[in-house]
Amino acid sequence: DNAMDGGAQRSSLWEPPGPGGTEQEGVPGEGDGGEGPPEVKRSQPLFIHGSSRQLPEEEPRASSLPSIPNPFPELCSPSNSPILSSPALGQGPPREGASHVVKVFGEDGACRSLEASAGTTARQLCETLVRRTRALQDQSWALVELHQHLALERCLEDHESVVEVQSSWPPGADSRFVFRKNFAKYELFKSNTPLFPEVMVSSCLEANKSMAHSELIQNFLNSGSCPEVQGFLQLREAGRKVWKRFYFSLRRSGLYYSTKGTSKDPRHLQYFADLTESNIYYVTQGKKHYGMPTEFGFCIKPYKVRSGVKGLKLLCSEDEQSRSCWMAAFRLFKYGMQLYRNYQQAQARLSQPPWIGPTPLRSVSDNALVAMDFSGCTGRVIENPSEVLTVALEEAQAWRKKTTHRYSLPAACQSSPLSAAIHRTQPWFHGRISREDTQQLIGRQGLVDGVFLVRESQRNPKGFVLSLCHLQRVKHYLILPSEEEGRLYFTMDDGQTRFADLIQLVEFHQINRGILPCKLRHYCTCVAL
Repeated sequence: DNAMDGGAQRSSLWEPPGPGGTEQEGVPGEGDGGEGPPEVKRSQPLFIHGSSRQLPEEEPRASSLPSIPNPFPELCSPSNSPILSSPALGQGPPREGASHVVKVFGEDGACRSLEASAGTTARQLCETLVRRTRALQDQSWALVELHQHLALERCLEDHESVVEVQSSWPPGADSRFVFRKNFAKYELFKSNTPLFPEVMVSSCLEANKSMAHSELIQNFLNSGSCPEVQGFLQLREAGRKVWKRFYFSLRRSGLYYSTKGTSKDPRHLQYFADLTESNIYYVTQGKKHYGMPTEFGFCIKPYKVRSGVKGLKLLCSEDEQSRSCWMAAFRLFKYGMQLYRNYQQAQARLSQPPWIGPTPLRSVSDNALVAMDFSGCTGRVIENPSEVLTVALEEAQAWRKKTTHRYSLPAACQSSPLSAAIHRTQPWFHGRISREDTQQLIGRQGLVDGVFLVRESQRNPKGFVLSLCHLQRVKHYLILPSEEEGRLYFTMDDGQTRFADLIQLVEFHQINRGILPCKLRHYCTCVAL
């Protein structure tokens, strides 16, 4: 019995040898001098290894317990939890094959949570939201990355990974994704000449004197390369609130600015930023947040800058045309041919039926309208320009006769509540919003020719306003109701052209320019998530 007690005492209190010492079976250690176990003092602390193994006698007791499934595995296993290990919390890059929670906001502030894998692109997420909101499928839907505390926003490219972008956000920041329209997304491939003015690409024109301006820009776009762009920009000095004007130049090697006027001498060019390792953002409310001279600001944010203003490269252009040119050049410089492939894939999706079922609402665009002749047994496309003009004049006369016939209806039908309020069901009608909110909404969805909306007038309680974008400026046209001999009509030109309701007015100007500077092409809309 004493021998067993001694063995128990040795197994529980004996200190194992150090990392460099070895002990063989039957051979005593150096510390005991070969005379049995060492004497242990009660006041002497014992060293306990951090990686102590479980005692053998405890294993049967643990394995004998019944196996009870854990109803909340995500709370006990943070490595598999999309809540505790979400990349949005800044805990490392996204893991392949894992599901992540992505929150997307609408322009009305409503939020919807979606489950996405690490390889989900912005285009795939937009298509999912279009199906769930039952919106009209087109290539103008976009996912916008918004940093409210920095007043920065940018539109994600179709090929970008949503989870990867979300993982770059700092913990606790008020960054979010916004689902909305962006009609200017691929406008550089549709009307490239106004986007790159000759003044800002003069060096390319000098090097290629035999080519016209439009032909030269089109060659750059088809090859996925960026033309050399130069111009004046306002630069904010680091650590100060002072803005200075410098001459910038975007070359194949990067973005530079001249320290001596407009000189392009290599001695006077100072390297400014690495665009391949940065994201380019629009600055909203630049005067309020950063004291910008104008509201046409943008920002170069390096990948390594996760939070705060420190490290941001703030720039400011003189007008919207200059800013749009720089932003388009930055996109071409960074993404190159990938951007053109995104545009081609978007065009290919438009040619495919988005769903099987009833035909969706008609979307009017310049590419979808052709002159047709239905005078015979079957319709035919009119290709002769002079014949197209004749048919257009005949259609205008028929339209006036149709309008006169509608005015000849009884007055009770013309002044019915349904006829007076039917425009409220249209997606282009935005009710009572202010002039400033209208300009911000059109600016967010793209300053493209033909973007419009209809709203109630703030000055005239019975009137309406047609807000239209043309040449990157928002113009407002007053629509006044008038009643003549008991018949109600709407007009924008003092009664020379009359319309029975606002729907007829909008549909007419989607096909004919009328008194407007351009046709109505895209209407601003906000979907509810």
